[in-house]
Amino acid sequence: MSDPVEHHIESLAAALFAEVFMADQLARGVVSKALPKGMEISHFSVLNHLARAQEERTPAQLALTFHVTRGAMTNTLSKLEWAGHVHIRPDWDDARRKFVSISPAGRAARDAALAALTPVIAEVVKAVGADKVRAVLPVLREFRNRLGLSD
Repeated sequence: MSDPVEHHIESLAAALFAEVFMADQLARGVVSKALPKGMEISHFSVLNHLARAQEERTPAQLALTFHVTRGAMTNTLSKLEWAGHVHIRPDWDDARRKFVSISPAGRAARDAALAALTPVIAEVVKAVGADKVRAVLPVLREFRNRLGLSD
């Protein structure tokens, strides 16, 4: 017979993952609807990261940050560059490498997306309760960090 404590932990883990996955699905749906026309979640995520980082990143660094392939990141960056939201320049010291920065238009698009998203997310926080959200954030952050260790 299996250990009851181990079974309890496995059941807890399954429930946690089910909630995280469902919350992710629902959040993506809400965020997708709130984003400006033509902007995808991946576009917003990259623009938000670049705006917050306030420095250039290589496509490889961005792929690593977002846990996607270099090809997927190249595709996202191509769309963002076409829209005028990022600047991609060669590395003057190593022609094989490129650097990506957010453009003024990209910053404006990110700010517009954030302005559209913030009231939607704030409404959820208000409904759940700020104290509950504040209490769960450290747990979710640790959960995310531990999942990231497996790379």
